Amino acid sequence: MEGPQCIGIILDGNRRWAKEKGLPTFEGHRRGADTIEHIARAAGNMHIRHMALYVFSTENWRRSEDEIVYLLRLFEQLIRTHVHRLSKDGVAVRFVGQRERFAKNMQILMRDAEEKSPHDAKLTLWVCLSYGGRAEIVAAANAAATTGKPITEESLQEHLWTAGMPDPDLIIRTGGEKRLSNFLLWQAAYSELFFVDKYWPDFTEEDLKSIVDEYGKREKRMGK
Repeated sequence: MEGPQCIGIILDGNRRWAKEKGLPTFEGHRRGADTIEHIARAAGNMHIRHMALYVFSTENWRRSEDEIVYLLRLFEQLIRTHVHRLSKDGVAVRFVGQRERFAKNMQILMRDAEEKSPHDAKLTLWVCLSYGGRAEIVAAANAAATTGKPITEESLQEHLWTAGMPDPDLIIRTGGEKRLSNFLLWQAAYSELFFVDKYWPDFTEEDLKSIVDEYGKREKRMGK
């Protein structure tokens, strides 16, 4: 059976990972960023063509000011270092979400990273920043309405922030929680769901391979 072409991952558990190890919350986020690069390389080697990562939700803006400031610096580092290295290895990047909520320099950094992405990428990494599934659907509906044409599933999908990304074959959530938390609500209609107890910083290539193997054993009826 053909393996998944698109997977989504909810990166959960960075803060709990740090707390259980007696480390600052910030260290959990830093280790989580390192894991992104590692898992992206693993996905590319497994011939997965698209991977969407739920890095920062619209609700995450409610966290403490200190944590927000640190996360914004980490996102910049993620683009300048991790994304830059991945780009050299044939990984493209797309940023999905409310870009207007970020500072201008961050918006420019995201745009430049996208423009410099390889055109013949073996993997496209969809990085969801200030992302929410409901906000995405509302934005798409508003955009589709301005065309003056009837809104259909197809026309609405063309205006999603993730336009061009296949619907995920499977979605993984680390950290033990069993919910989607406003992630890819439109796109996940027929996704297989996998919930992992491990925190994101501990998630490994072997874990990903195990899930992909399990996915291959599941029967996908797609409503039939």
